[in-house]
Amino acid sequence: MREGRGADAPRPCAFVLGGGGALGACEVGMLRALLEAGVAPDLVVGTSVGAVNGAVVAAEPTLAAVEKLADLWGRVQVFSGSLIGRVNRVARSRTHLYSTEPLRRLLEEHLPAGTSSIEDLPVPFQCVAASIERAAEHWFTEGPLVEAVLASCAVPGLFPPVRVDGEHFLDGGLTNSIPVGRAVALGARRVFVLQVGRIEEPLAVPRLPWDVASVAFEIARRHRFARDMADLPPGVEVHLLPTGGPLGRVGTLGQLRYRDFALSALRIDRAYRASADYLADRGLAG
Repeated sequence: MREGRGADAPRPCAFVLGGGGALGACEVGMLRALLEAGVAPDLVVGTSVGAVNGAVVAAEPTLAAVEKLADLWGRVQVFSGSLIGRVNRVARSRTHLYSTEPLRRLLEEHLPAGTSSIEDLPVPFQCVAASIERAAEHWFTEGPLVEAVLASCAVPGLFPPVRVDGEHFLDGGLTNSIPVGRAVALGARRVFVLQVGRIEEPLAVPRLPWDVASVAFEIARRHRFARDMADLPPGVEVHLLPTGGPLGRVGTLGQLRYRDFALSALRIDRAYRASADYLADRGLAG
């Protein structure tokens, strides 16, 4: 993070980007609002789809990079392929429906040249994944950038585990979906949380078989975030940016629509407007 100069220097500022599949488009609107307001990150931490958005903005913390992200979300095809193709892949692998190659190509296309390693990024960046062998969260702080992001995005059942240095990783949301605590531990004193709206939606008692796992995961995910917020040390300022409200399918069935990217542009716009209003109302322009 940048060194502060003098007593009046701005406090180290972190962008925390949570997971959320297709709802991650909301984070693009939030990034646009932050950068337009002159709020720049000293640190970026991300989980799952938040690792995708976070890596791009850490590589180039500008509005031009946000436009690259909007373009990415406008033509994302990481869940492409026919039903027969997906059935054949499951029959071969027995563990997943999709290849990570389309996402790899998107990342390589949208990340600037000269940012192949995490250490190359102009803004310090970390992303989290779940180690299978150690049954623990793992923070990628150095090494190949694309591999780290793919590991953080390896949704169980959709993508295969990603192997890095002999260890296998699944989606970071399994262990730390909104990593506020990590940003604070790294020295951030002003934290902007870019989330996808799920924590704003009340949970209901499961009534269908597929509701049970979804609700159980949400309880665990939200509990970790609530605990991190309750454990904030004195002097840390956290801003939870708004999404502008639900758009499209909501509830458990909506969360299962992991391929619903058709509403990306609308999600970006609504989150941008809501977050811009939030920042203006609180005088948070840089």
